[in-house]
Amino acid sequence: MPTPQPPRAAVPWYREVGRARWKAFFAAWLGYVLDGFDFVLITLVLTEIGAEFGLDTVAAAGLVSGAFITRWLGGAVLGAVGDRFGRRTAMIASITLYAGATFACGFAWDYTSLFTARLLIGMGMAGEYGASATYVLESWPARFRGRAGGFLISGFSLGSVAAAECYRWVVPALGWRWMFYLGLAPLAVALWVRRSLPETAQWRAAVEERGAAPNPFRPLFATPRRAVVNAVVAAVATAALFGVFTPVGAGAVAELAVVGGAALVALAVQLGGARGWVLYLALSATVFAAFLYSWPLQALLPTYLKTELHYDAGQVTDVLYFAGFGTMAGCWLAGFAGDRFGVRRAYAYTLLASLLFVFPVFAVADRPVLLGVLLFVLQGLSTGVSGLLPRYLGGHFPTAGRGAGLGFTYNVGALGGAVAPVLGARLAEGRSLGGALAGLTFAGTLLVVVLVGGDVPGRLHRLRNPDAPRDHLAAAPDAAAAPDAAADGTVAPGAAEGTAPGAAPPFG
Repeated sequence: MPTPQPPRAAVPWYREVGRARWKAFFAAWLGYVLDGFDFVLITLVLTEIGAEFGLDTVAAAGLVSGAFITRWLGGAVLGAVGDRFGRRTAMIASITLYAGATFACGFAWDYTSLFTARLLIGMGMAGEYGASATYVLESWPARFRGRAGGFLISGFSLGSVAAAECYRWVVPALGWRWMFYLGLAPLAVALWVRRSLPETAQWRAAVEERGAAPNPFRPLFATPRRAVVNAVVAAVATAALFGVFTPVGAGAVAELAVVGGAALVALAVQLGGARGWVLYLALSATVFAAFLYSWPLQALLPTYLKTELHYDAGQVTDVLYFAGFGTMAGCWLAGFAGDRFGVRRAYAYTLLASLLFVFPVFAVADRPVLLGVLLFVLQGLSTGVSGLLPRYLGGHFPTAGRGAGLGFTYNVGALGGAVAPVLGARLAEGRSLGGALAGLTFAGTLLVVVLVGGDVPGRLHRLRNPDAPRDHLAAAPDAAAAPDAAADGTVAPGAAEGTAPGAAPPFG
């Protein structure tokens, strides 16, 4: 009869994660800090760029949208790179692409050249989101993956705060171009940390079980004819979206939007296959709605503060501090809440609470401190809860297709971020910018509460696949009482998928 083992002493969760996983997390988190710094730069200097290039508010807002137009392509391609060649390779390629493109923005000579650089930034940032999120989620124990995602996304907020501080000192002294030159500086640190990272054990185990690296793009290029057709479809989607968000498509925006949307749907249906296409479309729609509620405020808040409230550079920076740190605190809170109460429940209830603060934020004008406090709470509850998005999306996909699935659905949905600032600027043409932002934020938040809280994507998917796992990133029942990973990052195959070791998980 085996000797009973004494119960393990309680270990704080942060020690249970282990040094190797914290190192992996730090490398991914640095990428998100740089991501936040580089991306927010454009929102801070829109008025300066508009003045130099002679742009109105709508045209300037299009520069924010530019980085979203190519996100779907970057997310799909770099996500597939991560699935086939490893998460680490995709992380390094992504950060190199968007940091280099940010540096190039400083040399822009007109609207078109700056917009082109923004297209490359969007591709790189899309890959960063999918690759880093997948790496961290697969490296951490299943029961801590909510906080892993929340902590990771908080890096974006810290980067935005750092950008706001640089704006205060750099732009008045050196001009807006130097903000983009500085965006290259942290690249060397991030690459230095990432070069020594091991590949995730979960990805290695999936490759060994299959006997070959997965190829999530196989459905698009199964035959030479299909490869040609889908290459044309991808080109049409990119060209149509370019026309929608630039003056090139003036007079045909609605038609181009339909063409671009149809092309993306065609690619999603093929990537998802007969069993997963509904899930691809439903998750993309959910992320689209999430960007519609969050990005009008994020993209146009500096413009609102400078044009309607007439704040100077110092006051703008102070208010953005409150908003940025509020988002960061919200990401941390969301991570713990997701692990404690479940991802969907934490997501929905936190968003409902945020609705109490939407209209009060835009009712404050001449009291910057009060406005900052209200923004701290609003951003913490609304934008901060997006720290759960990697965990929410990643749980719908098995390991072999997680990088491409998460990358494609998130970044197709991120087109909502392209629509949001332009839509906000358009609505403000007939009313105040503050009123337009408040209305978009409130309506979009309610829609996301219904989609996520009601598990609409999962329910639709299970109508077609009744046996599909509800969560591929949840711990297996027999692993709940035991550690599912060692200090070196090794994960027991199956423990993070919700399936028995060695079993091939169905598409989810």
